Amino acid sequence: MSLPAKVALAPLLVWQGVRVRRSALRLPEARGPRRGTAGGRDQPRLRLLVVGDSSAAGVGVGHQREALAAPLAQALAQRLGGPVAWQLIATTGHRAADALEALRGAKRLATADVMVAVLGVNDAVAMTPARSWLATLDDLHACAVERAGVLTTWHTALPPMGRFPLLPQPLRWVLGREAARLDTALARHLEGRADRRLAALPPTPPGVLPSGWVAEDGFHPGPIGYRRWAEALADQLSAGLHSVNPP
Repeated sequence: MSLPAKVALAPLLVWQGVRVRRSALRLPEARGPRRGTAGGRDQPRLRLLVVGDSSAAGVGVGHQREALAAPLAQALAQRLGGPVAWQLIATTGHRAADALEALRGAKRLATADVMVAVLGVNDAVAMTPARSWLATLDDLHACAVERAGVLTTWHTALPPMGRFPLLPQPLRWVLGREAARLDTALARHLEGRADRRLAALPPTPPGVLPSGWVAEDGFHPGPIGYRRWAEALADQLSAGLHSVNPP
């Protein structure tokens, strides 16, 4: 968005943002364990680390088995034909900088082959400069390599915030543009990288996201959204693994 447009809309956007924060339904993070092994008890074929914000933490569903990390591990185990060990480090409200500090301070951090980074929505809301956001994501990847031995990081694309039912116009339009801005910058930043990839989101119905795809708060994924997201991620990650290590 141009600077004049931001200045002109600033009072309205601030007012709408305050109203949304005050009236929004606050859902808890999904219950359940944040580490485990899917697909059996043999030696894991893949070790997965998921780092991120409220969507990574499963806000919008009741239990981790309905959220992202555990279903993703299960879907990967099916595609890879063997167990997948997984762990989750995620907190509501985290920006990339917060996630980096959480990873740096994480205790009992297990070794991982692949990290999935679910970040960007809170940076879009905060209108974090793209250069700063990308530099923090670089540091996050470097920290995962150093602390967990991660070989590849998959950064998930930002969701279509311009279609979130919770957000009124023009705030919805503005945050949609901010999310698209970060998403485009991330795609360019990752071009040609073998150790860092961009994971696309699954196709969604047109228009404002319907119930099931989005949670009752109108902002986070719902049961359908998480299920389709985990399946789409599993397809991309398993294809990427097979391209590096052909069967």
